[in-house]
Amino acid sequence: MFALLLSAALFATPPVCPADSPWAFQQERKRMVQRQIEARGVSDAAVLRAICAVPRHKFVPDFPAEAAYQDRPLPIGHDQTISQPYIVAHMTALVRPDSTDRALEIGTGSGYQAAVLSEVVDSVYTVEIIPELAQRATRRLDQLGYDNVRIKTGDGYQGWKAHAPYDVIVVTAAPEQIPSPLIRQLKEGGRMVIPVGPSGQSQQLMLVTKKNGQVKRRKIAPVRFVPFLDSP
Repeated sequence: MFALLLSAALFATPPVCPADSPWAFQQERKRMVQRQIEARGVSDAAVLRAICAVPRHKFVPDFPAEAAYQDRPLPIGHDQTISQPYIVAHMTALVRPDSTDRALEIGTGSGYQAAVLSEVVDSVYTVEIIPELAQRATRRLDQLGYDNVRIKTGDGYQGWKAHAPYDVIVVTAAPEQIPSPLIRQLKEGGRMVIPVGPSGQSQQLMLVTKKNGQVKRRKIAPVRFVPFLDSP
């Protein structure tokens, strides 16, 4: 989904980009992390390792592999895009994912954000309203071995109640208001990152937290995402 943001590790810590990745273009991922993500303030080591681990070029097979590691979104069909690497890393870091977390993603798109989350959390449930994209992402994630990701074709506004509550919710399209079902499905102590605002205009990336039954919303930065789609 399209999103364009406007705008000393301990020696015992594993390297952010290990040299033994099974995927090609490891050096491109390493440069991407250093120049596009770390340099812009993302410091969560688990998130950085996840970005290094996921072969982004596999999620945009219609483009030269080198294009996948540039600091820009790319179209994936159906008027949707894969977000620029920085925004994926930034949004993932904002929800502070943990290895025991259950995550919900709204807007599967290419499957890239789900793959990044799957490297950090226990399980990922992701909802895509466009059947062709959901099918394509399912095949791709299966082929790449991401077996802790489950995909459903459906209306993301309703979330995925069967597996709620979620520790983490990441929304990759912009509704005009935060959907109330997603707030209800957010676990006590959970974190949700979501762009909010009208289509075609600057929106606000929001961090939503729930503590002691109280929901708090914090503005993070102006962004521009594709609009949240309604069910046909």
